[in-house]
Formats: sequence, C-alpha cells, structure tokens
Amino acid sequence: MNLNTKEINNKPPFVNYPDPEDVYSLFKQINRVPRPSWHEEKIVIFLQQFAAAHSLECVATDSSCVVIKKRATQGYENAPIIVLLNHIDMVCVAEEGKKFDPLNDPIESYTDNGWIKANGTSLGADNGIGMAMALAILQSRNIIHGPLECIFTANEEDGMTGAATLSPDFLSGRLIINLDSEDYDTITIGSAAAYLQFTTLHVTREKGEPDYCYLKLNIKGGNGGHSGVDINKGRANANKLIGEFIYQQSKKHDVKLLAFNGGEANNSIPVNAEVTVGIPTLYKDQFSSDLELFAKENKKIYKDTDSKISFIISETVAPESVISKKETEAFLKSIHECPFGALKMSDTINDAVETSNNLGVIKTNEVSIFISNYSRSFIDAEVIKLGNRIKNIFDEAGAETEVIMSAPGWKSNLSSLLLKQAEKSFCNTLGFMPKKVAMHFALESGYFIQKYPGCEIVSIGPKIIEPHSITERVKINTIDNIWKVLINMLHELAH
Repeated sequence: MNLNTKEINNKPPFVNYPDPEDVYSLFKQINRVPRPSWHEEKIVIFLQQFAAAHSLECVATDSSCVVIKKRATQGYENAPIIVLLNHIDMVCVAEEGKKFDPLNDPIESYTDNGWIKANGTSLGADNGIGMAMALAILQSRNIIHGPLECIFTANEEDGMTGAATLSPDFLSGRLIINLDSEDYDTITIGSAAAYLQFTTLHVTREKGEPDYCYLKLNIKGGNGGHSGVDINKGRANANKLIGEFIYQQSKKHDVKLLAFNGGEANNSIPVNAEVTVGIPTLYKDQFSSDLELFAKENKKIYKDTDSKISFIISETVAPESVISKKETEAFLKSIHECPFGALKMSDTINDAVETSNNLGVIKTNEVSIFISNYSRSFIDAEVIKLGNRIKNIFDEAGAETEVIMSAPGWKSNLSSLLLKQAEKSFCNTLGFMPKKVAMHFALESGYFIQKYPGCEIVSIGPKIIEPHSITERVKINTIDNIWKVLINMLHELAH
C-alpha cells in the first residue's frame, strides 16, 4: 500500500463523516461515572448497559476488562476484524480544598476557548475521549466498517493488570487501533517499558523526648503532570523536595519523624507533600531560617516550571509517639538516594527521554511507610536494571519491595499495512502526513504484541495537555480531526 501524491490529495468523496456530537455527549456520560484505577466497577456496569441497550455482544473478564463486538456493515462481512483499544480507568487528582470523592463524584467538565477542561480535578480525557469515540461508532448506524471488537481494559494507569491478565483467545482481531495517544498530529508507533514497585518500610514507634517542638511542613502549588510525557520538563517532585530538606536537617539536628504523606497518584508527578517532624526547641528558629533559604533557592530553580510552588511551616501539638531514630534515618537516606526525573536521554530518538523514574506516592500509618516508584525506559533491560537499583536502596533500609507491574515496551513495524493506512487517512482527511513517534509513556500495546501473535498496532488521539493533573485539557478541534481520521481508517480497511 504505497502512498503517492494522487492518493494523498484525492480525499475519497464517498466517506461519510458523522457529526462528532455523539462523541461529546458520550464523554459527558462517561465522566458522570466514577472510574479511578482499581475501582472500575461502575464503568463496567455502564458499558454492559450500553451494550445491552444497543443489542451488542458484551463479555467482561474477572479483571474488569470488557469487549463489545459489533457486526460489520452489511456488505463488508469479509473485511478484517478491527480492534479499537481503550482503557476505562483514569488518574483522579483534585486541587487543594476541592471537595471531591473519586469513588462517588462525577467529573465536572466545561468548555473554555476551544478546550474542554475540568472544574478543579483531572479531566479524564485520558482515555475517556477514546472510549467515547469507540462507543459512538458502536451505536452509529451510518459508519462503514468491518467486524469490530472494542476492548476496554482496566487499571491501565496503575499497573496494567487488566491487559496483563487477558487470555490469548479473548480477541480475534489482529489489527488494533489504540485511541490512547495525546498528540493529534502524530501516530504513536512505540512506547516505553514500565516498572511499578510498591515498597513498605515497617516502623516502630517510641515516646517523644521533652524539650522538642513539633512542626508541620507543606509543599504545594506545583504543576505536577504525567510522570511519563512531562518527566523531562524539569518540574518539582514534592516528595523528593521535602524529603531532601528533612534529610539535610537530620544531618544537623536530631529529627523526630511523625509522618510523611505526599503525592496524588503513582503515575503523576507529586504536587503536594506534608511532613510532620520534631526538633529540639533550641533549633526551632534555625530550622525555620533554613526552610526559608531552601524555599528561596528552589523557587528560583523552579521559577519557569512551578511558579506557584509554596513552602509552609506551622506548629502542631506534641504527639504520643514518633518513628524510631534508626528507621527515620534509614527512610530519609533512601528518599535522598532514590533517583527521580529524566535519568537518561535517548541516543537514537531526538529529544526523547530514554529512562526515568517517578517517586510518586508516600503514605505513613502507625506501623509502616508506603513508597511507590514508577520507572520507564525504551529499553526493557534498562527499566528492570533501574527497578533493581531502587529496590536495593530500600532493601538497605530494611524495607520490603513488591513489583506491581513489569510491562514490556513496544515498537511498531514501520512496514505495517495498518500504519500505512493510518498515514493515508491523515492525508485524506487532514491534508498532512503525520509524524511517527515513540513516546515516553507506557501503553498496553506491549502486552497485546505478546498475547496476540501477528497483530499490528497504531495509536492515535486528540491533543491532550497536562494529563493526570488538575490542568488537564483536550483541544476540541483535534477531537473532530481524529474522529475523521478514525472513520476514514475504518472505511478504507472495510474496503
């Protein structure tokens, strides 16, 4: 299927491009259904009810993945089966002070100057827009297509456990269009391997000493963002930042650690972090002065990326107990040594991060401290090497680390007929040849390559800015454009 100038300039006049209003209506419906990672029960029910209402075959797995099948348009029964791939979960974060329960509250979206945004929370355009497109095609009566399998996977954002547990016979199709990309003028042809680890450091409590004052430190106001696509933007990691300050102080004074809580999601750059510590009352003023200097230095460092970052200190009441000195020192040393951010740039892909890590979430309870690390690399062996390095750091602290996800990377075959058709459809509908890119985020495509031999995959999507953050937004005209590209692909593949 070779492209030439005639093919590019002659848009097939017989392709019917239905109005995308159904896509916007369905996206609003999807956003009324809570669907944070690990809690997809309600959206699964929504999909099952949708399938029943349109008399479509629907199968759900024990891991909350759903496939909805639709017969081909009459006359196109012999066309190849096309798989539309989306995930049903979203990263739920909310701005400080926003009353928001991700398990029960809807996402409040609105339009603003050509963009769809959310009121004080993440938007869920990742991957809700792709879901809406797939559902709009399933319910349409005037789109030409071959047999369809629309698969909706669970927990893509926090472990890919849905895709990882799919059976080899769950899908029949081998031409997969993933609708989970975020740059509308590109075709994603590769994604990084991902490695998610959960660490638990068990702690003992001891009685606090007299003549100590107890302080609560907060870092807030950063931009955060997606820990893959935004990891090279030099943004502040609130967990790492506040951890570094307390580590430095522990070298000067006897610091009593009460609690460390930070980060919003494993897959997001932490915006907020809060630490409660005790220090000898004698050093209270010095501690405050050191924090003021630390804040000043870091506001200068992050002035272009996190202009609203703030450092707040306040006194709190003396606790009944504190974490033991030995475990406090071991924990702070681990956070200090834990790598974060873009660690290596690619030697083969211009301006692309090859390997990175995100110190995503830290939570403290009475008996333990939880730490998550989300690593990525375009080289499978390198992400495992990085994961082992991080594990060794926390092993030295006496912690236990569990691998939650080890997802393979993926790279499309550049001679794939599906890729050529995707390029042709961009040219037919939008008049330009799209870029082909490998992205530093994890897609489920690696699992599908493993489980379904011979499959071909391309990934497309509208322009989504700041996914996994409270400033997440999607550009409306790019939704319209990708909708046309997708309809054109289905039409051409049916023929």
